[in-house]
Amino acid sequence: MKNKKKISSLSILAVAGVYPYREKKEETYMNDFQLEHFKKILIAWKNQLVFELDRKNSYPEDESTNFPDPIDRAVQEEEFSLKLRNKERERKIIKKIEHTLKKIDAKEFGYCTSCGIEIGIKRLEARPTANLCIDCKTLEEIRAKQILR
Repeated sequence: MKNKKKISSLSILAVAGVYPYREKKEETYMNDFQLEHFKKILIAWKNQLVFELDRKNSYPEDESTNFPDPIDRAVQEEEFSLKLRNKERERKIIKKIEHTLKKIDAKEFGYCTSCGIEIGIKRLEARPTANLCIDCKTLEEIRAKQILR
């Protein structure tokens, strides 16, 4: 019996129902099997997000209550604001997923858009919509921190 590594139920791989990709010796990077692996992950992730958005929209929200207490009203407004931000975030992720699926179809997936090197299977499994290698992403974050200062 093979010892299979358990996948966290929170991981994108678990959502897609796949195991981490095992590279074979002398396998070409981003071959058809790898592209199919990531396509499956992205489609499952997108379907989950669309389902969640539909589920949230299909149940009518509790009628907003006009609480006499200002603290209760503030809590209600903050919860509503948080729900709207989450919905917007999910919509943005869906757009990124759709863009990434187009890159897979064009066989342009898996390479850094800044320097052109391979992003790497493990990084892409952790973040399938990544478009920068770890070095370029680190530089981008350093620049962003410098701008905020």
